[in-house]
Amino acid sequence: MASNSLTITDNRTGKTYELPIEDGTVRAMDLRKIRTDAEDFGLMTYDPAYVNTASCRSSITYIDGDRGILEYRGYPIEVLAEHCTFLEVAYLVLFGKLPDQAELKEWVNEITHHTMLHETTKRFMEGFRYDSHPMAMFVSSVAALSTVYPEAKDVLDPENRMRQIKRLIAKMPTLAAMSYRHSVGFPYVYPDNDLSYTENFMNMLWKMVEPKYAANPVLARALDVLFILHADHEQNCSTSAMRAVGSSQADPYLSLSAAAAALSGPLHGGANEQVLKMLDEIGTKANVPAYIKKVKDGHGKLMGFGHRVYKNYDPRAKIIKWTADQVFEVTGRNARLDIALELERIALEDEYFVQRKLYPNVDFYSGIIYQAVGFRPEFFTVLFAIPRTVGWLAQWEEMHRDAEQKIARPRQIYTGGRKLAFIPMEERQGAVAVK
Repeated sequence: MASNSLTITDNRTGKTYELPIEDGTVRAMDLRKIRTDAEDFGLMTYDPAYVNTASCRSSITYIDGDRGILEYRGYPIEVLAEHCTFLEVAYLVLFGKLPDQAELKEWVNEITHHTMLHETTKRFMEGFRYDSHPMAMFVSSVAALSTVYPEAKDVLDPENRMRQIKRLIAKMPTLAAMSYRHSVGFPYVYPDNDLSYTENFMNMLWKMVEPKYAANPVLARALDVLFILHADHEQNCSTSAMRAVGSSQADPYLSLSAAAAALSGPLHGGANEQVLKMLDEIGTKANVPAYIKKVKDGHGKLMGFGHRVYKNYDPRAKIIKWTADQVFEVTGRNARLDIALELERIALEDEYFVQRKLYPNVDFYSGIIYQAVGFRPEFFTVLFAIPRTVGWLAQWEEMHRDAEQKIARPRQIYTGGRKLAFIPMEERQGAVAVK
């Protein structure tokens, strides 16, 4: 009997099965061998929301939630945030290594010269109501780009995939800025190739009548750091959506629009907006103890605390907290920060939250920074989608290179009726639905 295996005895039949263990997992298909008879489909696992199911092998992002560790391609997130630009990290996430000077120059140049959008894209935007949510506009416009680049459908061609990857990373800030300008009634601003990735984004957002937009370097760097922190985060809801839709060989624009749609929900990309609403509800630093008590009594939630993966302090939250200090030196101190700091202080000392391992996550401080820089809360999820595009595309590319991957098709446990007698229309009144 191999030591690196799992022995299972099926008490229904008395049969014993030996399943190999690899990388701390057993293959779900090996469980299909466990049957009561030849007609039995075989044993499945039941795992709502996939909380304990590995759907792929990936070398992109490593997370140790118990110890609060996040790494891209083996590099600690705090090191990358301190020393790298976002496009440098994007190269790492996509290609598996940090670029040398020549590689980075070529990479930045390629991204910079793909930032323009086809003029027909303006018409996509003009079709939306003036009060449309920026994220809905963003999702729809990304999908519409599939019609601009029909060659993207050839997803089995590696060179073609890479061309679309560069286009998407380059065009996301342009699309995002257009959705913002549309929502406030301002004319669209074209990209400026003299500016860095984040500076150009700020230019397309906020340029008015000045001949040349000059971004504040502290704010541009803060945005760069925030983009680095959001580049990838393993198999979360939106990344799983990207892989699931992409597994059907849908083109990257349609696949990415599905991922962005998943991100738009308040339990995913919209969480930092919920934090701001909570801080506004608390109102002042003096009200924090009363709010903490209300949460402990079961009458509310502590938004921005806790995470499905992290059972320790989210390493991204530590970096964002430091970044906030840099931002507020430029913008002035946001009153919400004092409430947030007091909320964190009390929660980290309270046994109720400590026992439940509820530590601040990336959303707790990011919304405060975004608002201080000048973004409206409804735009926060779009800001999340711009850097996460890199992670989505890296995961999509990795999936296409993985020979084990097939079209996604989860199983189910059927709980409905069987072989029911048909009821004619004239006899259906008062019929009870089968649940």
